[in-house]
Amino acid sequence: MFSCENRLKLRYKLTLVSGLVECLCFSGVVFGWASLVFVLKEDGYFSDLCVNVTRPDNNLPHTDCTGQDEQFSLIFTIASFLNNFLSLPNGFVFDYFGTMATRFIAVSLYTTGTLMVAASSAALCFIAVGGIFFLITNIQVGNLFGAHRSTIITLYNGAFDSSSAIFFIIKVLFEAGISFHFSFLFLTACSVIHFLRTIFLMPKKHIPYLIPDDYTYGAQDTEQGRVLTVRLSLELAFRICLSLQPGTLAVPETTFRSCLTSSSFLWHLVWLSVMQLRHYFFIGTLNPMLNQLSNQNPALVSQYTNAFAFTQLCGVLCAPWNGLIMDRHKGKPLAAGMTHREADLQSAALSLFITSLQCLLFSICAAVPVLPLQYITFIIQVLNRAFLYGGNAAFISVAFPSQHFGKLFGVMMSLSAVVALLQYPCFALVKAQGGDTTYVNIALTLLTLLAFIHPLDIYLSCRRMAKQREKTLAVSSEAPMMEAKL
Repeated sequence: MFSCENRLKLRYKLTLVSGLVECLCFSGVVFGWASLVFVLKEDGYFSDLCVNVTRPDNNLPHTDCTGQDEQFSLIFTIASFLNNFLSLPNGFVFDYFGTMATRFIAVSLYTTGTLMVAASSAALCFIAVGGIFFLITNIQVGNLFGAHRSTIITLYNGAFDSSSAIFFIIKVLFEAGISFHFSFLFLTACSVIHFLRTIFLMPKKHIPYLIPDDYTYGAQDTEQGRVLTVRLSLELAFRICLSLQPGTLAVPETTFRSCLTSSSFLWHLVWLSVMQLRHYFFIGTLNPMLNQLSNQNPALVSQYTNAFAFTQLCGVLCAPWNGLIMDRHKGKPLAAGMTHREADLQSAALSLFITSLQCLLFSICAAVPVLPLQYITFIIQVLNRAFLYGGNAAFISVAFPSQHFGKLFGVMMSLSAVVALLQYPCFALVKAQGGDTTYVNIALTLLTLLAFIHPLDIYLSCRRMAKQREKTLAVSSEAPMMEAKL
């Protein structure tokens, strides 16, 4: 017979593994759009927008599918926008109504989307929104493993990135003769997994941080479990009160509004937005770019599309590296007077800088119109994307109070989605240039330089806090000497 502690540890591990599978197989499939576009083109979607024209240079007949590419780019733009923008209401639903209510909404949206795609309807938006709901509710699983919290958060975000390979699998099955409608019906049937996991392996409300020894959730998330969570909050408040020295005042609770107006939040928004725009434009124009660089060779386009999709599988392997960078100080003694938050921010500054540097290298490679070089572009892109979204969630969790996580995450993703709408004017500019992405790529590369301001701001903030701490320690050490002289 398992002891109570062993049963809890087993439940924690089942929650972790099942959440990883959920993120890996379902949450971010929309970003495998390049693979699905190949399938949809083969199946004749929007083929009526292709027109026969004559090349002006050699008077040879040529099929111009620019209108078809633009339509597919529009679908991806809308889906990627809603994927982020609707994180705002979802964040409020998650914070106020808890995990179960949020996940039931996610399951409903995701199932509706896969059914509609199976029925040949445009429902990528439902799949995108349902997928991001799954991710947000799974991020809190990191609270179960305190010392490895950031690592697990980034691991889940990496799995979110890797799930884009599901559309690659659908593409491979399509080429083997299996209808993509059948593949989406199978994804619909998998919704029963989300439903069962919501009931048995996720809390009704939230997973607290820190975790009490006898905390329960899932099917056992009864009134007793809620009482334990309340008791934990009271114990923490009591400890804080005891730690206050006579004559000092308690620090007021950080409000949601003060978080929104802080420089850390605003620069983090810039950091996320410029890099996300870079990735969205790359994914949205990958198929026409490959067609242009391969001189409309379908075999080469399929080969490079498969290579891109295969690299996406590695996102789940790349993301934990970022978590290890952010958790590297855990378990080590803190410097004199340093708080855990300050140590977390110092680690986050390095993570943010590395992510910005990766994005700059990725953008430079993507801007060079050389087909073989795109293999390197794919590798850097998946590494950077894993660092980007994992680092985004981890930074919000360490820089701001946990009670505002859902709302702040939602606002961050929603505002960055508004910026991401700039991708459609970029698509229109590419169309005006005859499919040439060179100028837009150069402009986006220069825009990426703005991402370096955020880690610099965090680093300078940490330096200011360190100097303030040194002054405080110096004053406190001089006080006894002054008293002795008097």
